[in-house]
Amino acid sequence: MSFSFSEKPIAMSIQRHTLSHQFCARIVSMHRTAKAALAIAVDLVALPVCFLIAMILRGGDLQLAKQFSPGSYLLVAVLTIAAFWLSDLYRAVIRFIDHRLLTLTGLALGIAVLCAYLTLVFLNEARFPRSALAIYWFIAFSYVVMSRIGVRKLLRSKRGPCAGKALAVAIYGAGEAGARLAQTMRDGDEYRPLCFFDDKHALNERTVAGLRVFHTSRLVELGAALGIRTIVIALPAAAPERLRELMQRLGQAGVPTKILTRLVDLADDKASDKSVLRDAIREIKFEDLLGRPPVPPRLDLFARCVRGKGVLVTGAGGSIGSELCRQIVTLSPARLHLIDHSEYALYTIRQELAARFPDLPIHAHLGSVCNADLVERVLAAGGIDTIYHAAAYKHVPLVETNIVEGLRNNVLGAQIIAAGAAHHGVQTCVLISSDKAVRPTNIMGASKRIAELIFQAAAARAAGGYAPGDGAGTGAANGPAHATGNRTGTTFCMVRFGNVLGSSGSVIPLFQRQITRGGPVTITHPEVSRYFMLIPEAAQLVIQAGAMAKGGDVFVLDMGEPVRILDLARTMIAMHGLTERTPQQPRGDIEIQFIGLFPGEKLHEELLTDGTVFPSEHPRIMRMKESALRPNVLETCITCLMMACETHERGPIESMVKAIVSEYLPSTPAPLPQAPAEEPAPAGLIRRFVPFRI
Repeated sequence: MSFSFSEKPIAMSIQRHTLSHQFCARIVSMHRTAKAALAIAVDLVALPVCFLIAMILRGGDLQLAKQFSPGSYLLVAVLTIAAFWLSDLYRAVIRFIDHRLLTLTGLALGIAVLCAYLTLVFLNEARFPRSALAIYWFIAFSYVVMSRIGVRKLLRSKRGPCAGKALAVAIYGAGEAGARLAQTMRDGDEYRPLCFFDDKHALNERTVAGLRVFHTSRLVELGAALGIRTIVIALPAAAPERLRELMQRLGQAGVPTKILTRLVDLADDKASDKSVLRDAIREIKFEDLLGRPPVPPRLDLFARCVRGKGVLVTGAGGSIGSELCRQIVTLSPARLHLIDHSEYALYTIRQELAARFPDLPIHAHLGSVCNADLVERVLAAGGIDTIYHAAAYKHVPLVETNIVEGLRNNVLGAQIIAAGAAHHGVQTCVLISSDKAVRPTNIMGASKRIAELIFQAAAARAAGGYAPGDGAGTGAANGPAHATGNRTGTTFCMVRFGNVLGSSGSVIPLFQRQITRGGPVTITHPEVSRYFMLIPEAAQLVIQAGAMAKGGDVFVLDMGEPVRILDLARTMIAMHGLTERTPQQPRGDIEIQFIGLFPGEKLHEELLTDGTVFPSEHPRIMRMKESALRPNVLETCITCLMMACETHERGPIESMVKAIVSEYLPSTPAPLPQAPAEEPAPAGLIRRFVPFRI
């Protein structure tokens, strides 16, 4: 390739520019140890020169400097490097030059000068002027600071062509974390910090880490003007309530919001690596907005019902069932049985588990828990010690319009599992229930309460409290469902969930789809609220409940304060970098519509009934004691309920449900909730299906 006379200097300049980029890139990509070795090598050359200059300044010419051997100069340099090394100055990140680093450098040099003086005196260097060491301190300090700043500026100016493609970001929080984050971003080519936003008026219009600080009230005004593409919240220890509030406020700018999670990553030299910085700055997750810290499990409770045991999970392909399986396989069970009616869901979870634990015997059984023959075959094969019954229909509006199938699946399935567990001597059987079982207003919640009654009755029989066919008395049994006498049967217990974030029936996937389509986001009522828990929390609660159960227990997780669904929707809109469309902001991106409560939907859910609450072995898990129907009465009622389902008439079915669950109060859809009047169950229906009083 040939160049003309005028093109040749340009080509040579471009070549030199490219080589300088490559040289700087190679330095940046070096391992920390190699960088430290390079810095030591440079200092080993520069520090003797600094000492030589100090001697010249002290003597006024070279005569004084010539009186000392080169070994003396090298000795001072080695002592200085040793002081730097012991002070971790060679581990310090060049981009973080602050007052603390300057103070540490000065102290290290002071120690080096003192050691040099003592060493030279020990070596009988009597002619050595002490003031030369003081001059050396100032010269070496200036060299260290200027060299580090110079290298930082050089690397910043040679970041290459990718620097122009960096994402323009604003940082919320002009504190220490924000300042360090801004300096880190400048040294990479992924982010380009533009400014800070902060709520502190004292910082307004100030400069932090070379960037202007603006009050958060100017975010919308300056967002478009500055070309901000992303906002990073530099508050690593922010509480969930604070994050939710910030998300809604910062979301007004209409750009995505991320969060700085770990400040410690930025203090490490490895933060120059893109992957580490990318991990430190991440999207805000739903668990960040939970309103409480996640509940940690007690690992000692896990092993009791799983390790070395045969485990059966029903509904294994669902959101909760599949997470249960994922947690169980890590606890070294002897074997794992899965039941699910969905072929695809069962296939998917089995493949996932088999890939992770190829040596674990996993048996997948396709079918419904309402199929008594299937359940009998699985249990009769033997080797099952623990059952987690997660199979159920949980979607309130669907079950409300399909009450027959909902009741059959949730009630009959629980009855078959409980009877099979007792008959085959399963050690522990855990029912996954719902907070909607507390004073239910819908068929789904009522069906889960009936399932709880089934497990309570099974626990009473296993404890020897009642025998099958016991006709002594009628009505509810007073006191706890479990007895304190000698118990030789299966331990039955129940776990009540709130709404599980990210599960198939959660509002999160619904809102996600609605926002992706451009809205509107539909909410039943502006004041509706729910308790939320994470899927791992739910699975861990189930496993721990089985380990703590004594028989007939109801376990509830302390889920903090309920979350208003409207706030959750607004936060999700902000997380997508969009704004809410309102009459005050007609140009917003996503509209929120209120469609009224569904039939049977509550405005606020409850976790606890009027029963007695006791602490458990886990500080965040509560144990409840509730009343229960006598087993023989309950069996007759369920038989009558299944007979009512054969009629496919809503009135008789609801009346029979009411006869079993006295606190069941079916509600009607209304934009504003009103407590429905309690109506007594039709006496004719009770006489038709139940030959005695309940």
